[in-house]
Amino acid sequence: MKYNPVQNYINGAFVDAATDRTLEVISPVDGTRLSTVPMSEAGDLDRAVRAAQAAFPAWSRTTLKERVQVFFRYKALLEKNLTELALLVQEENGKTYEEAVAEIEKGAELSEFACSLPQIVTGEILEVSRGVECRTERVPLGVVASIVPFNFPSMVPNWTIPNAIALGNCMIIKPSEKVPLSVGRLAELLQEAGLPNGVFNIVHGDSEVVNAICDHPDIEAVSFVGSTKIAKLVYQRATSHFKRCLALGGAKNHLIVLPDAIPGMTAQNITASMAGCAGQRCMAASAMVAVGPVDHIIEKLCEEAQKVVPGKNLGAVINRSSKERIERYITEAEEQGAKVLLDGRNPRVEGKEKGTYVGPTVIDYVRPDMAIAQEELFGPVISIMRTNTVDEALAIENANPYGNAAAVFTQNGGMARYVMDRASAGMVGVNVGVPVPREPFSFGGWNESRFGVGDITGKSSIEFWTKLKKTTTKWNPEAGINWMS
Repeated sequence: MKYNPVQNYINGAFVDAATDRTLEVISPVDGTRLSTVPMSEAGDLDRAVRAAQAAFPAWSRTTLKERVQVFFRYKALLEKNLTELALLVQEENGKTYEEAVAEIEKGAELSEFACSLPQIVTGEILEVSRGVECRTERVPLGVVASIVPFNFPSMVPNWTIPNAIALGNCMIIKPSEKVPLSVGRLAELLQEAGLPNGVFNIVHGDSEVVNAICDHPDIEAVSFVGSTKIAKLVYQRATSHFKRCLALGGAKNHLIVLPDAIPGMTAQNITASMAGCAGQRCMAASAMVAVGPVDHIIEKLCEEAQKVVPGKNLGAVINRSSKERIERYITEAEEQGAKVLLDGRNPRVEGKEKGTYVGPTVIDYVRPDMAIAQEELFGPVISIMRTNTVDEALAIENANPYGNAAAVFTQNGGMARYVMDRASAGMVGVNVGVPVPREPFSFGGWNESRFGVGDITGKSSIEFWTKLKKTTTKWNPEAGINWMS
């Protein structure tokens, strides 16, 4: 075992869970046994909540400008320790080193946005009547929780940590049991940056901890990122206890390709979208809708995809069951009449034979009713469906229950606008395969890709992590009284 057993992090210290139940942490890169992670119980969560409650009064009374100083230092520490953090992400998640570096850099950008909050969360004040002022200000909720997935062990935690904490809340985070190492290192950096004990806590575990978070009477808000199936359950359970909840689910992102699209740029963008992070991201392209005669672009796509090599510039998928599930979808589609143009099943990666890799896969003539066209694969696979018109393509895109992202590839501005206006997705790209907004613009989808109101990052997250206080003051009795006072 390469690392010591993972522990919970409560009140500024790493502590053992109250259970002996653990899971092994296996690297998808080469099958190395990295560590063990505890399957904590409700009592472990309650200890973290008590620590957060104790820290909240002093932290919430600290001014916003003082609180964000922690994140100036935290951002600098992310950048200083970039190589170490990226290697840790690569080990436990399986993505390439370059992708892991980009993940840490995005975390630094998220922290940078949090540092700008004093200029954004300024409140309002107005003299509404002679001698009478009305004022609004954003105040923190209290103890909040964040449940995060395996595909971005460092970045997705940083979707919530900087903003929620800088806005005055105290946080408990539940990492994926598949990738528990990175968040522990983030806790150490936050402590080094000067975050007081108890403001940030980690409780590891499985569904027992998730349910305990949803049920705990002293947790005010819950954010979740994961599959749609679990996002629905978390949202229903948390809101049934009158908590705020924002739960982000899965995706089935459609890229609509028109004949006038630039072949090279289009092929490069689609390849990067479908194979980046081994397709294990909710913004990955998994469905291409080819409108009319675009065989020349599909040929270019296959050429680009062949340049993506497992174990070199393509990382592993998270575990063997994921690999087997993805390859089963490919086989099923082929048996149902789809044509596999580039086959990534069972690649051999020399020296990493115990790793869990799926090669880039391009499948043509997929029908919209096939499972591979409807369900989220979370692998480096693109399914091509063919239509004659843009309206037919939009009908396919709009029929899918998800609504995370959509994109159109064309050089016709009017046609791009037509698709932008009609695509049922919260994030839309034009000649961009991964249309992720950059700060201060927020991240969030529609339909069954998101449950709750607002987005999880950027300006939109401010309302989720705070509540609005309205104050009316009057100091001059000589002004008299009218209907406005």
